[in-house]
Amino acid sequence: MHDGQRTFAIECWLVEVRSQFVNAAPELLPLFDTYAAEALFGRRYIDSDLECLRRGARVLEVGAGSLLLSCQLMREGFEVTALEPIGDGFSHFDQMRQMVLDKARSLGCCPAILDRPAEEFAVVNRFDYAFSVNVMEHVNDVARVLEAVGKGLNVGASYRFTCPNYLFPYEPHFNIPTLFSKRLTEKLLRRKIFGSHRVPDPSGTWKSLNWINVVQVGRYVRRLSGFTMTFNRSMLVSTLERIASDPDFAGRRSPAMRSLLLVLVRLRMHHLFRLVPAVFQPIMDCRVEKIADSEVC
Repeated sequence: MHDGQRTFAIECWLVEVRSQFVNAAPELLPLFDTYAAEALFGRRYIDSDLECLRRGARVLEVGAGSLLLSCQLMREGFEVTALEPIGDGFSHFDQMRQMVLDKARSLGCCPAILDRPAEEFAVVNRFDYAFSVNVMEHVNDVARVLEAVGKGLNVGASYRFTCPNYLFPYEPHFNIPTLFSKRLTEKLLRRKIFGSHRVPDPSGTWKSLNWINVVQVGRYVRRLSGFTMTFNRSMLVSTLERIASDPDFAGRRSPAMRSLLLVLVRLRMHHLFRLVPAVFQPIMDCRVEKIADSEVC
């Protein structure tokens, strides 16, 4: 299945699920549309990796969120496990996710769900591929997650993830500059953070951020025996192109920033960002590959 067919496949899935919201819960449509766009982005993000996997390969989504992408990968013939703590069903997000699951069960594309935090993942030598999209900045213990997910991989498999790099002085959830540390940023920008109308739960979201960065990830992975690590410097280019093509995603930036980035994309100057070292980029795209079955040092 080539790239165009795969994109069409996930779009068909998203349209089918959306129709359920139109009929049963129209008030949840804005929330669904946001997560549908994330699922579409996530599918494109891992496309080249999935091309290398056999049909039926075991795939782990770390922090599966809405479960839209995990269900789509089941539709494509992969054996998918979604690692995600499931809520009690009272919030709008939990309602949305339950409706996604109901639709997936009716179509026979429901993934296996591990209802636990990533730090508590304890499966060993099982998965052919693992990934996460904008999840690692929210985990409680980055080192522990890298170790746990790494142990769950088969030799030759990799865990690929993208998330903010907090060495770059910008916080994307709140669209604010960062000031050396999370504590100082909170102290000086408290009103803008906790009074944000762009973030559904500003207090909870801010509390969840762990200030992950490229240097920190490198240090943690080097402590693991039997793993290699690479950073892809093209992720920022892809993100800027997404701002030009995804109105909802673009709307999360300030008008001035959005205008500047759109000019760069139109002039194709954004490709120059491929030359910027990973440590200085605002977004990290990291691949941790298991090259030997060894214990952690």
